[in-house]
Amino acid sequence: MVITRPLARLLAAEFVGTFALVFAGCGAIMVDAKTGALGHVGVAISFGLVIMVMIYAVGHISGAHFNPAGTFAFALSRHFPWPRALGYWTAQLLGALAAAAILRGSLGNIAHVGATLPSGSQGQSFLWELVMTFFLMFVIMAVATDTRAVGEAAAIAIGATVGLDAMFGGPISGASMNPARSIGPAIVSGDLHALWLYILAPLAGAAVGALIYQLIRDEPTVPAEVVRPADATREAPREKE
Repeated sequence: MVITRPLARLLAAEFVGTFALVFAGCGAIMVDAKTGALGHVGVAISFGLVIMVMIYAVGHISGAHFNPAGTFAFALSRHFPWPRALGYWTAQLLGALAAAAILRGSLGNIAHVGATLPSGSQGQSFLWELVMTFFLMFVIMAVATDTRAVGEAAAIAIGATVGLDAMFGGPISGASMNPARSIGPAIVSGDLHALWLYILAPLAGAAVGALIYQLIRDEPTVPAEVVRPADATREAPREKE
């Protein structure tokens, strides 16, 4: 894949968005572990808000995926080109790693740098991660690919879903729903315990969420070059590579 200037802008937006997600979200976990100032609800809100604001910031540039599972599901449902997915995955993982590295460098290895870890069995967390990612991707498909949805509210809907999942699922599995969000802190903290489930469960959940929405929608799917949650009412322009 040749990285042209237009593609470089998309990848830079994905890097910044994923960096913000990990820095603010995992940073909130670490700050709460250090000070007790945020509480579980505050951490969940932090994750939801950072997703919302970054969709508004760069959704019109890259589509604001910030999530390898989301990119995978978009490609699987023919809303995103497979050749570009590798570049998005790379940018997302690098953004997560960079944010986790800065968090550890500034706060130390507190709370495993915000890594997601099961509170019970790995099987339990796998199931919960799959279901929560299903919810998230189902909402994303509704607001980002269906022309009947209100595009301007997409960021609010997606951010609220992330916050909701984190609110009720965080104490069980950590509510990752995002391989990059889990891989970055796991590698930087050196705690790779159960990392496999935070990669496979979101991929499976996102795929099921996208495919189920495709089944229940009653209008034809229009393949798009880049899915833009912040501007869901228009098909994204095609950029030459």
